[in-house]
Amino acid sequence: MKLSIVLPAKNEAAAVGTTVTRIRALWPDVEILVVNDGSGDQTAAVAEAAGARVLHHPYSKGNGAAIKTGARAASGNVLVFMDADGQHDPADIPRLLQKLEHGHDMVVGARQKGSQASLGRGLANGLYNRLATWMTGNSVEDLTSGFRAARAEKFREFLYLLPNGFSYPTTSTMAFFRAGYSVAYVPIHAAKRIGKSHVRLLRDGTRFLLIIFKIGTLFSPLKIFAPVALLMFALASGWYGWTWWHQGRFTNMSALLYTGSVMVFLMGLISEQITALMYKDSSSDRR
Repeated sequence: MKLSIVLPAKNEAAAVGTTVTRIRALWPDVEILVVNDGSGDQTAAVAEAAGARVLHHPYSKGNGAAIKTGARAASGNVLVFMDADGQHDPADIPRLLQKLEHGHDMVVGARQKGSQASLGRGLANGLYNRLATWMTGNSVEDLTSGFRAARAEKFREFLYLLPNGFSYPTTSTMAFFRAGYSVAYVPIHAAKRIGKSHVRLLRDGTRFLLIIFKIGTLFSPLKIFAPVALLMFALASGWYGWTWWHQGRFTNMSALLYTGSVMVFLMGLISEQITALMYKDSSSDRR
């Protein structure tokens, strides 16, 4: 396999040089692409001096946009994505590639206990993993890990779906599952990052909560809409039974809940069809 390693980097001058050097020590001739996402420091110069090919964004477009830029420019048939901040150990890359050679299409480095940046983020990731496992019917060990290896032609199929922000790992994982591709996990330990995190709790908290809904809409919207519709139908029936027993009448609230349950269910059906269209074989469009 021909390997390309993509590192999105924004103001990572303190760590990117060491990361690139450690990769070069393992693979002297591998293609290393550092995507400089509008950094205001010496990230680009340090990465280039360490032996990486640097791609530039004229301004910060986001982590996901940097991933897309690197994936488009990479020449390898296998892409490895990892952070430039020192969290991911390049020595773990062979373990991901070994799993990939066993027939998988994407292999994700699953962070073990003690690797989460904070208790709150660890709890949130645990919730995402359980929800994604229920949605897909497959064990999802780390939905939001940015350390992963994937077959290039299959990863590029979903570039148009990837957001420009921080939730590209979620989107790519769910897209692979939806397309019927094989996803595997390798346990890793993520070290404490060098430098300051670009994630802000207040700014990005709501954005991360939206990941929960994105999980559903990317895989099977009906699995989200149907339980909500069923709950509304049950509430409508319960309220109708109570009012009929005590007042002998059918109330507007019951009618509203019944109508809402039908509308939510129909929205789920429509969303399911739209999702199916999103994943149609792109190769047929190029003929």
